[in-house]
Amino acid sequence: MSVLVVGISHNSAPVALLEKVALDDSGVQKLIADAASGDHVTEATVISTCNRLEIYTEVDRFHGSIEELSRLLVERAGSTTEAMLPHLYVHYDDGAISHLFKVAAGMDSMALGEGQILGQTRDALRRGQELGTVGPALNVLFQQALRVGKRSRAETGIDQVAPTLVTAALAEIGRSLRGADPVAGRNAVVIGAGAMAGLATATLRRLGAARIAVVNRSAERAERLAAQYDGIPVRLADLPGTLADADVVISCTGAVGAVLTVDVVRAARGTRTEPLAVVDLALPHDVDPSVGDLPDVHLVGLADLATVLLGDQAAEEVHEVRRIVGEEVTAFLAARRQASVTPTVVALRSMATSVVDAEMTRLDSRLPELDPQVRAELQHTVRRVADKLLHEPTVRVKELANDQGAVSYAAALAELFALDPEAVDAVTRAVGVNDEGGDR
Repeated sequence: MSVLVVGISHNSAPVALLEKVALDDSGVQKLIADAASGDHVTEATVISTCNRLEIYTEVDRFHGSIEELSRLLVERAGSTTEAMLPHLYVHYDDGAISHLFKVAAGMDSMALGEGQILGQTRDALRRGQELGTVGPALNVLFQQALRVGKRSRAETGIDQVAPTLVTAALAEIGRSLRGADPVAGRNAVVIGAGAMAGLATATLRRLGAARIAVVNRSAERAERLAAQYDGIPVRLADLPGTLADADVVISCTGAVGAVLTVDVVRAARGTRTEPLAVVDLALPHDVDPSVGDLPDVHLVGLADLATVLLGDQAAEEVHEVRRIVGEEVTAFLAARRQASVTPTVVALRSMATSVVDAEMTRLDSRLPELDPQVRAELQHTVRRVADKLLHEPTVRVKELANDQGAVSYAAALAELFALDPEAVDAVTRAVGVNDEGGDR
C-alpha cells in the first residue's frame, strides 16, 4: 500500500481555474466520499483551501488510481481532460509524504510560512475521520504532518517570512514617495483578496494608511477582507477610478496575464504628478513592466526584492524549515519501513509460541505423570531456546528495514518460515488500530 496525492494549486494553475474547482464543505465531503469509493483506494481525505485542492489517498495500485482521482478533479472543474491535466500534479509514496510535510510547514503556500494551512490540514484529517475514510495510514501521516508544521513554527520564524516580504517591498518604495514614511497618511490600493493580500492589507493598516481600497474579482471576498481592516471593497471593474488618487498600490492576485496595464495606470493618473508606488508581489506578475516607465511611477517586483532579502533572516528561516522537513521525512520513512516488518515479526514469534505449546501438549500425552515443577522448567527452557533462535533474524530484519528492500526482507522471512498470510494480515490490522489516535 502507498500514499498517492493528486492535486491542483496556485503553483500549477491560474486563479480562474482554481475558482472552478473551489468547493464548499458539502462539496469537499462529496469529493472525499467519491475518492474513497475508488476501486484501488483504501483511505482518502482532501485538503481544500482558496489556493489548493488536493486528494490524499492510500492505494494498492498506482496508475489506475491516478486516472480515477484525476477524473474527479476534472469533473469538478467542468473542463475538458486535455485542458485540465497540464495543471494537475501527482506525488507518490515518499514524494507524497514530503509534499504534505512541506504543505503543513507553510513552504508550499502562496504566502510563505502562513499559519492558516496548519488548521486546514487538521480539518482534512478531521473530515476523513468523521466520514470514516481515514484509516491507520493517513491518520499516522497527517498526525505527523501536523507535528512537523508545529515544530517548524516553534523552532523558526517561518511565519514571519511573508510579512517580511511585504515590509521589505514597502521599505523599497519609500524612496520614491515624498516624505519619510511611505505609508502613513497615504491612500493605498490592494489588488487581490488571498493570503498575501491579507498580509499586505494588515501591514498597510498597521503602518497608518489613510485609506485602503481592496479590489477583487469576487465582490464577496473583497468585502470580507476590507471589513477586517476598515477598508473599502471595490469591484475589479472599478479599479481605474480607484487608482486616480492612489499613492500606493500592492497587487498579488496570482492571475495569468497583467491585471494592471500601462494604459489603465496612465489614464487613471491623468495629469497627476504626485509619486505613485506600485508593488507587484504576484507570480506570474500582475503588473505590466511598462508601468514602471511612466513618469513619477516607481514599480517594485519580486525580482527587485530578491536582492533586498538576500542574506536576510528570512532566507535563514526558509533554509532551516527545509532542513527540519527533510529530517522529519527521513525519520518518518525509516519508522514506516520498520513498522512494515512488525506484523511479520509478531506472526513469526506467535508461530514459535504455537510450536512450543504443541510440543508441550505432546509431551504431556507421552509423560502424563511428569512432575509439574519439572514440566514448567522444561517449558521455560524450550521457550528460551525458541526466543534465542528467533532473536537474531528478528533484530536483523528490523535493521534491514531501513534499506529500500524492507518489504522484500519481510516477505523473505515469511516465506522461509512458511508464515500464514492471514496471520500476518491480522497483526497488520491490529497494529493499525492500535496506532490510531488524536493529535498529540
